Amino acid sequence: MAGSSRASAPRSRRSAPRGTGARPSNAPKRKFFDYPRSGYTGLHRWLPSWRFLLGSFLTVVFLGAGALVAAYIGIKVPAAGSEVQSQTTTVYYAGGRKVMGTFEVQKRQLVPLETLPEYVGGAVIAAEDRTFETNSGISVTGMARALYNNATGGKKQGGSTLTQQYVERYYVEKTTTDYLGKFRETLLALKITREQTKDEILERYLNTIYFGRDSYGIQAAAQSYFKVDAKDLTISQAALLAGIIPSPNNWDPAVSPTKSKARWDHVMAMMLEDKHITQAQYDEAQFPETVVYERSAKYTGTTGYLLKMVEDEMATEAINIDKEQLDRGGYKIITTVQKPVQDQLTASVQKLWAGELTNGETPKSENLKVAAASVDPSSGGIVALYGGKDFLTDQVNWATYGNGVQAGSTFKPFTLVAALQSGIPLEKRYSGKSPMKLDGWGSGDQTVGNFGGTSYGTMDLVDATANSVNTVYAQLNLEVGADQTARVAKEAGIDTPVDEVPANVLGTASVHPLAMANAYATFAAQGVRHDAHIVAQVLNDDGTINYQTDGGPKRTFEPDIMADATYAMTQVVQKGSGKPYIAPLGVPIAGKTGTSTGNISAWFVGYTPTIATSVALSQVGEDGSSQITIEPFGPSPYGGPLTEVTGSSIPARLWAEYMGPVLEMEQFAKNREFPPRANVGDKPTSTPTPTTTPTPTQEPTQEPTQDETVKVPGRLAGKTQADATAALLAAGLEPVIVSQPSDKVAAGRVIAVEPSGGTKVPVGTQVTLVVSTGPEKKPDPEPTGDPGTEPTEAATPPKDD
Repeated sequence: MAGSSRASAPRSRRSAPRGTGARPSNAPKRKFFDYPRSGYTGLHRWLPSWRFLLGSFLTVVFLGAGALVAAYIGIKVPAAGSEVQSQTTTVYYAGGRKVMGTFEVQKRQLVPLETLPEYVGGAVIAAEDRTFETNSGISVTGMARALYNNATGGKKQGGSTLTQQYVERYYVEKTTTDYLGKFRETLLALKITREQTKDEILERYLNTIYFGRDSYGIQAAAQSYFKVDAKDLTISQAALLAGIIPSPNNWDPAVSPTKSKARWDHVMAMMLEDKHITQAQYDEAQFPETVVYERSAKYTGTTGYLLKMVEDEMATEAINIDKEQLDRGGYKIITTVQKPVQDQLTASVQKLWAGELTNGETPKSENLKVAAASVDPSSGGIVALYGGKDFLTDQVNWATYGNGVQAGSTFKPFTLVAALQSGIPLEKRYSGKSPMKLDGWGSGDQTVGNFGGTSYGTMDLVDATANSVNTVYAQLNLEVGADQTARVAKEAGIDTPVDEVPANVLGTASVHPLAMANAYATFAAQGVRHDAHIVAQVLNDDGTINYQTDGGPKRTFEPDIMADATYAMTQVVQKGSGKPYIAPLGVPIAGKTGTSTGNISAWFVGYTPTIATSVALSQVGEDGSSQITIEPFGPSPYGGPLTEVTGSSIPARLWAEYMGPVLEMEQFAKNREFPPRANVGDKPTSTPTPTTTPTPTQEPTQEPTQDETVKVPGRLAGKTQADATAALLAAGLEPVIVSQPSDKVAAGRVIAVEPSGGTKVPVGTQVTLVVSTGPEKKPDPEPTGDPGTEPTEAATPPKDD
């Protein structure tokens, strides 16, 4: 029974036959998802089998591994981020040593690893990733730590190895804390470690990482913290820079000296332990001193105008480097601006603002505009330029802006050159009477007159230039043609429109101070014109030459023409309106004053063989654009308070203050002499006789030439300045005006003459007229000057001083 009973009992699962593939006919069918598990009771019915667990685990592992492999194979190393490839473009003063400013997206300059001391890279490795040389590009423990901190709400963490940081900054260009981004960076780090050498990774890391102080990369950091190149960093300096990488803005020694010192100590210890430095080097090292951080203010102050000019010139067709290329290209731009000269110009203008040039009186209006420019005659290079007080507050460069300011009598030399070219010599004489009505000058009863109404006798073109006699130059312009004056101005370098009307000789055109300096530089260069420019040379980031200017030299006038024009213009300084302030410099200088009608502009432009400089003052209205009368301030060059701003006053004073020290600089002192007067043109056999009416003929009559010696006219004391001056000029003598107060002699009349009347002297001798300015406390009018105030068909003609 028992056996029968055992035989009929159902077989257990464990005792079922194996290997036959057969199932009992009455066994339940297996389910793909056997839950709750059949054949089990209680809790076991709900627990998965070990086979299921193992299979699931292996499936996940294989799928995950496959996904990782697929992701690794599929991920491509992207192109480097645009920012990390950008380099700082540096602008230098002439000579390429002193930095003027920079253009950049980020302050960065790339340097090859082989140019750096080994301890620079060693310091960074010791500080950031001591296993860098041997690891696969990732740190499992570092990622686990970051995962834990992120999951528990701690401080978000990014890549921990040097390679992972490199990936973040070089390819991703931002700090990544999300898991998907972190996973992608991990794969990139693994792949990059296989595709790039450790030296390549380290070099790019050093050129990419942020060190604080707006500095990206080791070169920019070395300059910002120590004012040295990265190749010259000491061990201590390298350790400091490496130590602050995790938090550079907070661990900067200037911000937290204690923390930065602690980090430096740590890095130095790690460098010693990892054998990047020797024990002796460690023992000798001292915590380095850093320089004061100079925050970037690229366009601040007067330098901003220069940098904007550089930016604009770089974008011209000749160079063709636009703003985006400029900001990213890492160029080295060497300008023509000489820093000592620029500093002297800026300091001189600051003295004007402070009242140091005007007996303590400061400008009465904040709308006074001062512009100045100096040009090298041999190249056209801008040696110095003042466009305004501060580019950040006023973006208008008054040396180059818009249509410029009215030129006044600074235009007369262009008519003089046209006359010399046509064969008219300096010796030719014209009537200097004022006023005059000249055929062809204007319609109706228009006349032309001299400054202050001063009337002269006959005079040659040298005296007419020295005294800036409007009536003589009006006749001259009618004789040579207003179109010729316009032509000469353009050929010399004037870049604004010049109307071909007779009054253009008196400077009705508005011009840029830079263009006027360049035009006079053409005279200084004996007729060779160069294009005014500020960029001398552009070097690529590898040191090769990208661009180099030659100034575009072009002969526009013959040397003999320039020699005679220059001689006449030296007399402006020797005995004319430029004498009070310019002659005391004791250097041969040719120049011209200029003042516009209504005193809305005032100029002095002068040159030597080595430098040409213009100074222009103007004043704008409350709208910021209209030009109004310059409010006078300070003393007159002839004594007493200044009643009107003319070219011989503040502009000449500023010119002398600026150029006096400049002309003593070696580069400008070595060649001071002008070529001798050439005496071009047809020699006159006689001189014109002064007319007896206010309306002379255009072809003056002739009178006999003067003797070699003459007597100083007598009885000049008590006469008006105009009459005494005319008498001296008629005698062939050169009047020199000296003013002084007098309680006995009326203002404007002669007090004394030296040499005295009746003295026999050679023709051309200077005779001093001491002219009364009236009682000492009374303001006196400006003495002798030049241009008239009559209107023209095209514009209101200017006057000069």
